[in-house]
Amino acid sequence: MTRAPRRLLVAVNPSASFGRNRAVGPAVTERLVAEGYEVSELREANFELLRRETQSAFEQGTDGLIVVGGDGMVSLGLNLVAQTGVPLGIVAAGTGNDLARGLGLPHDDPAAATEALVEALRRPPQVIDAAIVQHGELRTWFACVLSAGFDAVVNERANRMTRPRGPSRYTIALLRELATFKPLPYVLTIDGVRREQKAMLVSVANSPSLGGGMRIVPHADLSDGLLDVFIVHPLSRIGLLAVFPRVFAGEHVDHPAVEFVQARRVRIEGADVVAYADGERVGPLPVEVEVVPGALSVFA
Repeated sequence: MTRAPRRLLVAVNPSASFGRNRAVGPAVTERLVAEGYEVSELREANFELLRRETQSAFEQGTDGLIVVGGDGMVSLGLNLVAQTGVPLGIVAAGTGNDLARGLGLPHDDPAAATEALVEALRRPPQVIDAAIVQHGELRTWFACVLSAGFDAVVNERANRMTRPRGPSRYTIALLRELATFKPLPYVLTIDGVRREQKAMLVSVANSPSLGGGMRIVPHADLSDGLLDVFIVHPLSRIGLLAVFPRVFAGEHVDHPAVEFVQARRVRIEGADVVAYADGERVGPLPVEVEVVPGALSVFA
């Protein structure tokens, strides 16, 4: 049975998926209004303005925040609703859509995602973990993966590229970086245990995938109260190139250069590495990451 109408904020990224999904936001609002919800739709000319307007509207009170777009919009929403008890709804209309994938929501069909949201609004919200990354004085929430190695370097390059439009941009950036990439020296402190090592890649995962379905930690659980540290030990470039296709399918877990460590708190130190959380730039290392069990309510 449908619940009584409630107030919902719908924040729309008009440039999600390079603007191909501009019609999705209005369609979501129309569908929710037809269901009897009181809906305030927020859309602005740029992301920072949208973030500010959404924060202002959120502070005035709402029963749910719906984000329409990709993982950038999920990040915007998560950093407003974490630990508030206000649920987050996702209509995946971006390029990566990794949290939608992790939650089993439609991630490549906005119309199906809209219908899944309508159904989810009729049920109690699901509670999942989120993680907080401390970078200097800044604290940022993320739900999927923090990258601090080869994948972060690739992200830096991919974000500077304007073509091609779509997930293949990440693959092309990956191949270009591979030509010159070498293992990086790290100091990792995992639940208080310090280790110095070189690695190709260090990531901290709360959910299985990043980069639009690259299943780096296929066994990651969004509600186990733990993070999964993913380390790729030094490899030749050819070796790294051989591993990456298996990563997309989650078939790399038994590779001898791959290591997984579960943890509640992780500190990552290293020179000349910029960390990314859910595809959003955090800043140069060091960073500290901590899981917060049950920090996020979601309509899923």
